[in-house]
This record gives sequence, C-alpha cells and structure tokens, in this order.
Amino acid sequence: MLKAYYDKELIEAGCDEAGRGPIAGPLFAAAVILDKNFYHPLLNDSKKMSSKNRLILRDIIEKEALAYSVVQVSVEEIDQINILNASILAMQRAVLSLDIRPELLLIDGNRFKSFEDFNYKTIVKGDAIYASIAAASVLAKTYRDDFMISLAKEYPEYKWDKNMAYPTKEHIEAIRKYGYTKWHRKSFHVKALEPSLF
Repeated sequence: MLKAYYDKELIEAGCDEAGRGPIAGPLFAAAVILDKNFYHPLLNDSKKMSSKNRLILRDIIEKEALAYSVVQVSVEEIDQINILNASILAMQRAVLSLDIRPELLLIDGNRFKSFEDFNYKTIVKGDAIYASIAAASVLAKTYRDDFMISLAKEYPEYKWDKNMAYPTKEHIEAIRKYGYTKWHRKSFHVKALEPSLF
C-alpha cells in the first residue's frame, strides 16, 4: 500500500514527470498536494496501471487534491538543456504553478536541483511508494498521452497514438520513410538507437 506522507506535519507535494524516454514531443510534469487521509485502491505507479484506471484516477485526483498542476517543457527546450535538466525544470515549473506553497517536495527519482528555498527529498521509484508522487505520475502520464494522441491525428504515419513517441521499430521505420517532424527531439540520435534500420 502506498504511504500517505513522508512527514505528517508538513505540506508535501509529490512530483513526477512523463516523457523522458520518447524521441518526440514535449516532456510533461505534475505536482500534487494530497490530503494526508487521501486513499484510493487503484492508485499506483502510473506505469503499473491500465489506461482506463489512469483516466479514472485523474478525475479523482483533480477533484480531491488540495492542489495540483501539470506543465510541459518544449522539444526546443529539451534540445537546448538536455533531457535530464528538462525533467528537473518541468518539475520545478509544476511546483511553482501550485496554488498552495508546499513545505516539502517529494521528487520521483534520484536527481533534482535546489531552487528558491524549497526543501526536497529524492526518492527512487517514489511513484510506487508515496501516494502524492503516484498521483503526480498519473497526471503527467495521462496529460502527455492525450497530447501525443492529439498530435497523431496530424502525423498519423508515426503512430504516436500507439507508441507515444517511444523509439519503437515502427516509429523508427516511419522516420526513415517520412523524415523527422518539428516535434522530434534533435538531441536524440535515433540512428544510434537502431542503426540496422538506416
């Protein structure tokens, strides 16, 4: 069962991002402040949840969270500052977009950077440990999936509604056939990932 909090006395925001692995599209991040008593049996690391359950939980989180925000970092920014810095920037933006100022940030993963005077804890696989991080992972994942599904209507050849812009074989073959779009990350060297396709 997910832990409800790290410190019972502090206002905590769970933070997570979605979209580090794909080779196209923006990176999304979310920050969520939950009531200490929040519980839902379906809530888990978003990667372990079905698409249907993620959407169910998104509605519940948005209705019941004390505060939440979802932001994105553009492809251009990713190419300028690299994907690790982009993921940190995205989570920082999400925190600054909250209506309530948290006293402690629970960050999924092992890398973050101090900013302003926020206290934070990095937690490896935190989205499978703390409810607020899991909630953030659900929001970031569902918002990014919706964005890529929408883009797929404009660029159907790349099947982004299915692969969410991860470097699947069909995605890479589409790049070989149709070339790159403005949504592809130039800093990700696709040829190095699948040289046999080129």
